[in-house]
Amino acid sequence: MAGCDGNCASCESAEGCESKIVKAKLNDRSSIKKIICVLSGKGGVGKSFVTSSLAVYLNRGGHSVGILDADITGPSIPKAFGIKEKAYGEDNLIYPLISKGGIKIMSANCLLENDSDPIVWRGPLLGSLIKQFYEDVLWEDLEYLLIDMPPGTGDVALSVFQLLPVDDLIIVTSPQDLVSLIVTKAIKMASMMNIHTLGVVENMSYLECPKCKEQISVFGKSHVEELAKENNVAVLGKLPIKTNNTELMDTGHIEMVDLPEIIPCIETILKGE
Repeated sequence: MAGCDGNCASCESAEGCESKIVKAKLNDRSSIKKIICVLSGKGGVGKSFVTSSLAVYLNRGGHSVGILDADITGPSIPKAFGIKEKAYGEDNLIYPLISKGGIKIMSANCLLENDSDPIVWRGPLLGSLIKQFYEDVLWEDLEYLLIDMPPGTGDVALSVFQLLPVDDLIIVTSPQDLVSLIVTKAIKMASMMNIHTLGVVENMSYLECPKCKEQISVFGKSHVEELAKENNVAVLGKLPIKTNNTELMDTGHIEMVDLPEIIPCIETILKGE
């Protein structure tokens, strides 16, 4: 139905609606305390890096964590964690892959015979796979399930917000003006879908000179404070450019990440318990 926000409970036209949303239901062998989506308005701002780093720091703090890689056509989570094995099923359930540190991971690349094989699907099929990743994966007992979203506000974001019981949204941005404009669109979409935006993380905020420790704004002056104020959301952190962290993502060793700047974001997540 035109203008549908997926909230059938408050819709006067819900009865008899042909497009009524059927919410995903977690299997009876799993429980998840909180679901947090990590979204960016566009690609290339380090969304998967932020998702991975959040998972690593939550895990280091003793919390049980899983990552659902909802970026079906551009999955990068398994590579970041050095996972090359394939998922398998048993008793109508799919077993997630587990990182060296104990983080549970499910991604489209965990099902493909070859990691480089493309998934050329339309929106409804992508949404169905994400629903299956939530319903049929044996997550067991998780405190936090992080969902690494594809960039933008398209079909997959809509499917996740409508189908899954998302608690909070974290939006990743970078200092460029254009990115800020697109982030505003993402925040407004979340509001329309009744999804709470926990705040904004600015990635690639600056480069620290190794000699004098001066912070160099490689991508220009940050506008994240203005962006947050205009949209009434919090700034959860400003993350620097660190080439060694990029290498950790590329080589599958993200669990060795050193990023104290993300701790304020972790603290905000934990306060919401």
